[in-house]
Amino acid sequence: MKRFLWTALSTGAISGAMLLAGCGSSGTDNSTTNSTTTTAQSSTTTTTSNGATDNASSSTNASTGAGAGGGKLRVEVIPKGLTHVYWQAVKKGAEDAGKQFGADIIWNGPSEEGNGVQQEIQIVEDAVTKKVDGIVVAPIDRTALVPVIDKAAAAKIPLVIFDSDAQTKNRISFVATNNYHGGELAGERMGQITGGKGNVGMVPVQANSQSTEDREKGFEDTVKKKFPNIHVIRSQYGQSDRTISMNVAQDMLTGHPDIVAIFGPNETSAVGALNAVRNRQLTGKVKIVGFDSAPTLTEGLTKGDIDSLVVQNPYKMGFEGVKAIVDNKGGKKVEPRIDTGVKLITKANMNDPDSKKLLQ
Repeated sequence: MKRFLWTALSTGAISGAMLLAGCGSSGTDNSTTNSTTTTAQSSTTTTTSNGATDNASSSTNASTGAGAGGGKLRVEVIPKGLTHVYWQAVKKGAEDAGKQFGADIIWNGPSEEGNGVQQEIQIVEDAVTKKVDGIVVAPIDRTALVPVIDKAAAAKIPLVIFDSDAQTKNRISFVATNNYHGGELAGERMGQITGGKGNVGMVPVQANSQSTEDREKGFEDTVKKKFPNIHVIRSQYGQSDRTISMNVAQDMLTGHPDIVAIFGPNETSAVGALNAVRNRQLTGKVKIVGFDSAPTLTEGLTKGDIDSLVVQNPYKMGFEGVKAIVDNKGGKKVEPRIDTGVKLITKANMNDPDSKKLLQ
């Protein structure tokens, strides 16, 4: 989303393309929680490819997935939700890693990200009961998932956390964007496009979501430090839902009609902010800096309704998460922190090859 800044991506450039964005028109996940399994030979689900990947350099020496008794490893991948394009990009990366390393991928997540904490806990519990060979999970809540994550560790099931961390050390690796830095990029861009002054709105995503809270903190810290004449106004939480995010953004615009720009720290909040600005016929007057990618956001960037997007790489999260499990089971060293990268994309650089891969 924004100008041309890159975070140092972990080895290899940007893996696959990353679609980061929204589930249906409402932005909530409406699918069922039925899991799907993919194998090295075939896939029982269809996922749109996110583009070319750079995994060869990082995975050439990876182990192959041999589970108990010499069979294939069974790796359960548990996102925060099922239907956002972002999570589908994670799924594609996980499936491709399963194919490359000969592991069976079980894809299972809550039906609704905004209200799915208990459902996600139960899914992890079930994975432990099934004695899968590894778990890759994106915790909706950084504290609520800790007991069941610790239970997996007690059962000696290797577990990787991706996208959003939890308050436990019982994981073999954390695979994610440097979200605080992503927030810094958003804050820097906001200062540039507002001339460093004025009221700026922010639509926070969800309480206890570590990833988005880190982005929000990075944004606010940067604005406070570098642009003291900007005042950040927080709306109510958007609850990872496009419609709720739009409503709270509209309420914020009503209460503060002098707002000059809005930051949306994830796909649903950015889409909600965009729709609120369009509904109020404030396009061009209220600038938008978003986070993540989605067809609606890419269209907004193309038209100039959105100034910029901070974009991450969910495909790589899925791929590297599964690879970490396979390597661990094969006795290989796994890095405790794998940074999957982040980039600021604007209309000026959105057609660069790397940007196009991330926005697809």
